[in-house]
Amino acid sequence: MIDRRSLLTLAATGAAGLLLPRLGWAQAAAPAPLAEDDPRLAERSAGPADAPVTVLEYFSLTCGHCAAFHRETWPRVKTELVQAGRMRMVFRDFPLDGLALAAAAVARSLPAPQYEPFISALLGSQDRWAFNRNADPREELYKMAALAGMSRARYDEVLADQALQRAILAARVKGQQEHNVTSTPTFVFGRRAVPGNMAFGRFAALVAETR
Repeated sequence: MIDRRSLLTLAATGAAGLLLPRLGWAQAAAPAPLAEDDPRLAERSAGPADAPVTVLEYFSLTCGHCAAFHRETWPRVKTELVQAGRMRMVFRDFPLDGLALAAAAVARSLPAPQYEPFISALLGSQDRWAFNRNADPREELYKMAALAGMSRARYDEVLADQALQRAILAARVKGQQEHNVTSTPTFVFGRRAVPGNMAFGRFAALVAETR
């Protein structure tokens, strides 16, 4: 298992490809960096751009606490705060292991409108695709991707795309540096970073306090 400190080191040194052999994927020579305007690196968010409050969520798709937030709190946040125009949620990938990194790459390779529904589906079914001891997590992740319309050929391309994975890890390092993120989920309300899962009442109160 690669711990968080090791993952940060891999990203900072451009060695993200070292994650791939641990999951049974082929390691290739270091690829050229992605273009800054690559659409897969564009912001993924929910809510109006002119919402009075923007909240950042740093999350890992294999984090149980992130899954709990998306199962228990996010539906109300989405309905009562985001869709009501009171806030915008910006999703920031913060993968804690190689499988979470692969899942983040798949999510970012889908059309942008499918991003939030897909990550919510992944977080809501971790026991099926990420922690099923009787199944290959790569195959279970593919089944989820296929339900979202991704072909097998495209899925295999994404898993082999080390440039995309390095870019995701670089963004993770930036989040750690900018907001001192060390665990998931971490929410940033304005300039205030608040780690940990939370109930809707506390989340809504923090939104109300943010200007």
